Amino acid sequence: MNHIRLHCLRHAPFEDAAGIALWAREKGHAVSRTLLYDNQPPPGPDEFDWLVVMGGPMNIYEHDKHPWLAREKRCIEQAVSKGRTVLGVCLGAQLIADVLGGPVTRNRCPEIGWFEVETTPEALTTGLFKDFPGRYPAFHWHGDTFALPPGAVRIAKSEACDNQGFLYKHNVVGLQFHLETTEQGMNRLIEHCGHEIVPGKYVQSAEKMRAHKAHFSEIRSLMVRMLDALARTAA
Repeated sequence: MNHIRLHCLRHAPFEDAAGIALWAREKGHAVSRTLLYDNQPPPGPDEFDWLVVMGGPMNIYEHDKHPWLAREKRCIEQAVSKGRTVLGVCLGAQLIADVLGGPVTRNRCPEIGWFEVETTPEALTTGLFKDFPGRYPAFHWHGDTFALPPGAVRIAKSEACDNQGFLYKHNVVGLQFHLETTEQGMNRLIEHCGHEIVPGKYVQSAEKMRAHKAHFSEIRSLMVRMLDALARTAA
């Protein structure tokens, strides 16, 4: 596996690359970051091999509140056009979808907590997701959703959200759900975004989220499988 320069775009102090950064460091890859919430400028596409766009509590269209969103979208657009590997999680997936022409709107209901994701038949024809199980638990925390960008393959769905993930070409991935989350990361989300935990069919209480500790090893295994496959594809 070639040495990878992985750069992470972060939108909030309490949401980091978590398991993605851990995977990269275990493989001996370089990890850098831009703290957009501190108004740090994103890098140019020649400064990284992989661009990882993380989640955050804002929406992709809140340019008045977060002017750096426009710069971030240009960074993503340049990375895609230069053929870089790009991975977006939650808000990050929505930003990539928006850049690729997939509109982002409110989902029909919020989805917060542990809920099953279903692998689509199209995903099983791809190199990245061909070995994924038909159904698996994933961690969710979102109120918006994206439309599938033109030319992208839908790779996952759930009861609450029709578009849970997409693959564009062979090297651009958007995941609405979280495979990178650790127990500590989940607790930080509960601490900082707990006001979003309101009664709903697809909203779990903090206690119920914390009761599923076994799921962390399951999602880590799936994330490592996907990242290893992505690294082989990008080699």
